[in-house]
Amino acid sequence: MNAEFNALLEKSGEYGVVYQVAHPIVFIEGLPRVKSHEVIVFESGQKAEVFAINRGKVEARVFSHEPIRVGTMVTRTDQPLSVPVGPEVLGHVLNPLGDPLDTTIKYTPPKTLRDLDARPAGISGRQKITKPLITGISLIDLMIPLGIGQRELIIGDRKTGKTSLLMTTIKNQIFEGNTVIYAAIAKKKSDIKRLQEFFEKEKVMSKICIVATSSYDSPTLIFQTPYAAMAICEYFRDLGQNTILILDDLSTHAKFYRELSLLARRFPGRDSYPGDIFYVHSKLLERAGNFKHKEKGEVSITCLPVIEIVEGDFTGYISTNVMGITDGHIYLDANIYYQGMRPAVNVPLSVTRVGRQTLDKLTREINKELTTFLSDFTKLQSVSHFGQELTDEVKKNLRLGDMVNNFFSQPYQETVPHKVQLIIIAMIMNDFIQSKEDLMKAKKALIACYYDREKQKILYDLTAPKEIKNFYDSILRQKQMIMEMTGLHMVAPIISAPVAPAPVAAVPPPAK
Repeated sequence: MNAEFNALLEKSGEYGVVYQVAHPIVFIEGLPRVKSHEVIVFESGQKAEVFAINRGKVEARVFSHEPIRVGTMVTRTDQPLSVPVGPEVLGHVLNPLGDPLDTTIKYTPPKTLRDLDARPAGISGRQKITKPLITGISLIDLMIPLGIGQRELIIGDRKTGKTSLLMTTIKNQIFEGNTVIYAAIAKKKSDIKRLQEFFEKEKVMSKICIVATSSYDSPTLIFQTPYAAMAICEYFRDLGQNTILILDDLSTHAKFYRELSLLARRFPGRDSYPGDIFYVHSKLLERAGNFKHKEKGEVSITCLPVIEIVEGDFTGYISTNVMGITDGHIYLDANIYYQGMRPAVNVPLSVTRVGRQTLDKLTREINKELTTFLSDFTKLQSVSHFGQELTDEVKKNLRLGDMVNNFFSQPYQETVPHKVQLIIIAMIMNDFIQSKEDLMKAKKALIACYYDREKQKILYDLTAPKEIKNFYDSILRQKQMIMEMTGLHMVAPIISAPVAPAPVAAVPPPAK
């Protein structure tokens, strides 16, 4: 028998016997005082979590991949399922029980434990979401703004850039000083490794903890992945540290929970999912939000769950469930992706319920103007095939619309500061930029200015006005300086000084 099992058996004085196995579910007789969510230990040394007690019979989920044999003895630990939490977890890839996946990297497990199944804070412990979450992605920050503490669903088909969008957001948020917890649920081991390598390459891994399970792991371990990640977030929240939680992805999580429920002989509901699937996800996502804090005043857990859909159908059971729980969704459209737009966000079908209340007055007005302008631009595109019959005003708006779309299309490694986003939009709308090359040149130059301490103040002064009219007037007054700063040439004015006519060349006499 296992030494840990013997010690626990002597301490508790209780044991049970496995009478049925439907791996990873085991059915046990005995253990009269066992509690729900308690960890139990088998004589073979394997561990499981109690998830149901039915008429004296105990149902438990085994963490290991190897099945338990019928007749195996089991005893209690009198401890709920928990994960070690502390600053030590940052920079490491862990499983939901807190064990490192890469044993070659030195890791000292923290001493503090945190329950995976914690109760969400009540309404009295929460604050209104008032601060914007800057992702560094111009399209999202200006069109579908997010707030710190918001729960925003990222939804789209497979291979439409969901992870790329998250990578950019993570990179920018770490630059802002926040901590990121990434839950990789039932991913390929190669994908987990690639994720780790990306963060190491960008030199941000020291501010990230990845809680990961591979598709080879036990469904029990996979099911606990997002809960372990949330427990780690709550530890940093209590320290007064804003955290970003990525749940990649909840559709896979739901499938593994369905497998566990069917093996436990639960009655299947719609699409064979168990009846409590909505509760499982709502209990998890309600633990995120903006909270009161004794020292900091307020502190947040911003949650970005991911749902993968098939052929653009987001009317599915799990996707509509999670939409009902979250504060909006960003829809990545496969058709837009194949047209070459990055990120492939479908703005009309995306929603942010609390993001706009976090915007300052200038950004809110620019958001309204861009929404109206791009709506009109879409209509104009449908008549653009008339060519020469278009008026000069329509041609100008079509060119400006193309320029805005070119600006919104950005590579996922690139983050654009918010002040730079506002100035470039003002330059486009005031016709400072004439080509895609000029746009790229201006963006690169302004980003460089933003990270230059001396020049950064100029950008802050330019975006100081509170109203869009005053902001555009400020941009027009400083046109010469902006053009020099971005390395663009001034456009020649329409009315210019009279030019002396060119001398007429002498006509040679005709040949005789």
